[in-house]
Amino acid sequence: MTKAGSPWWRIGLALAGALLAGDAIVLMLMGLFNFGVVLPLAIGAAFLALSWRWHAVARWRAASRRHRRIWAAGWTAFVAWLVTVALFFYGIHSGTDAARFSGPPPAAIIVLGSGTPNCQASATLMARLDQGLAQARRWPQGKVVVSGGQDFGLRCREADIMADYLIARGLAPDRVIREGRSTSTEENMVFSRRLLEAQGVAAAEPVVVVTSDFHVRRAVRIARKAGFGAVVGVGAATPLYLRYNAWLREYFAAISGWVLQEY
Repeated sequence: MTKAGSPWWRIGLALAGALLAGDAIVLMLMGLFNFGVVLPLAIGAAFLALSWRWHAVARWRAASRRHRRIWAAGWTAFVAWLVTVALFFYGIHSGTDAARFSGPPPAAIIVLGSGTPNCQASATLMARLDQGLAQARRWPQGKVVVSGGQDFGLRCREADIMADYLIARGLAPDRVIREGRSTSTEENMVFSRRLLEAQGVAAAEPVVVVTSDFHVRRAVRIARKAGFGAVVGVGAATPLYLRYNAWLREYFAAISGWVLQEY
């Protein structure tokens, strides 16, 4: 670290804090509340507070060697965490793609839901649906499962909104299977497998899972644990304005899924 009185750290913290907090507040005003939004707000607020009280913190740090060690340890831990987040973000870019699909054509395409605020498809969900439609056109023999239950406080089912979106854009209604009970990725896969089996599609047959870019790896692993034998994941690009918040949320979701043995 530089001298306690250096203005550059204070200015840098203030700018970073304002950016993080401002981004989170805008997303919250849009109705987005999740850990990928709340955590940057908390970090931004901490940076702004540290910038505001910079000289008081500098005096505290200079008071003893123990305080300097605590300061150094805190920043070291924070930077180490940022490195793991950066590596996770980098890993998202190496997700699998249907272009690598080999062997028999997929028997089904499963499109995962992503929220329907005000009973309308979100930007993230529309990106998934557009990608799902592209895959349905690429593999015209495959059934298309739209998987998403009822959001809290809403009367609409996400699966119905997804099905209507695809049908309005030319997908044949008899290809669409609506899975409207799920509330998690694990349920998406389990319930979709049961519906496909009822339609004569065995779990061992190849399937394509369409979701957001950040969610591909975890979704594929959960699909395999749910009983699907041959799974390829296809990622839809996350809208830029919420991309990194969504990726940060997935960082913690991946850790939680591993701890809870979801995959």
